[in-house]
Amino acid sequence: MAWALLVLAGLFEVGFTTCLRHADGFRNLGWNAGFFVCAFLSFGLLERAAKTIPLGTAYAVWVGIGAIGTVLVGVATGAETLTIIRGLLLVGLILCIVGLKLASGH
Repeated sequence: MAWALLVLAGLFEVGFTTCLRHADGFRNLGWNAGFFVCAFLSFGLLERAAKTIPLGTAYAVWVGIGAIGTVLVGVATGAETLTIIRGLLLVGLILCIVGLKLASGH
């Protein structure tokens, strides 16, 4: 259950970074609301997951999911490009996240 909460927390991190991109210096009310809701949920779920998963592991996985998801949103919207090197580095990051899960013993 803790791992599911952690993955959900990472997805909400993608939500708040995406909202932050569109918040226009916190002048756009709708995107601001999305940012605060997603950030609140993301940090709250991270805190809940870290009660079971070691904090260092939980934080690394949370950041990794957020980073990968944010890049993929950027690629999907055309704001970023996905080169072979960037793709390979993202695969490496995914492998590191999976490795942390396997090494955690949970």
